[in-house]
Amino acid sequence: MTGGSEHIVKSFDEELKQLSQVIAQMGGLAEAQRQMAIDALSRRDSDLASEVVQHDARINALENQVDSMTVRMLALRQPMAQDLREVVAALKISGAIERIGDYAANVAKRVLTLSQLPQVRPVHAIPRMGRLAQELLKEVLDAYVDHDAEKALRVWQRDEELDEMYTSLFRELLTYMMEDPRNITPCTHLLFIAKNIERIGDHATNIAETIHFLVRGRPLEATRPKGDESSYTVVTPGDSGRSGGS
Repeated sequence: MTGGSEHIVKSFDEELKQLSQVIAQMGGLAEAQRQMAIDALSRRDSDLASEVVQHDARINALENQVDSMTVRMLALRQPMAQDLREVVAALKISGAIERIGDYAANVAKRVLTLSQLPQVRPVHAIPRMGRLAQELLKEVLDAYVDHDAEKALRVWQRDEELDEMYTSLFRELLTYMMEDPRNITPCTHLLFIAKNIERIGDHATNIAETIHFLVRGRPLEATRPKGDESSYTVVTPGDSGRSGGS
């Protein structure tokens, strides 16, 4: 290999390293945003919720930076094989992280309304969902940094736990709304919050699939495990909730 070729390879490696660092920075911000949103819900803290909404622009700016970096690398470097997967994976993962930040901001917006309403009991189940989503997000971001396909696969498998928690909470919230019409408004906002958290788990799973392809060079062949049965949930007066399909 000539000196010029070595320089090109080293330069490209540095660009990939910088790209990975921006992704890691985005991930750290998304983790913080999600945690702050759940804390704001638990404490009924409107100021903290407003801070989450305002900070969402930081993640968006970093996604734009990733877009610019990847387009430049694809145009000028014309990477192949593993290098191409690195660039494409970064582009896809940044998009997923940006959506996670959006969902955290959406939770915070609901908190601003909930803080003005009487508190209902199911609100205490939300932080449990939030903690699991945080675990999945942290683990999948670690898997990206470490290029660890096995760790990514474990995140992919655990998303079903989050789906099951969401289905259970969905049923509980419907029951509360039927028991007392005064619960309808706060429980509706909690339903949207729970769905946003469930979607954070889905995007963590998408990242896990991208990591698997990045490391192994092939997509996951198994069917994604799903535990969300809320679409088939039926709750009737005097019933704690049951599931049924049509």
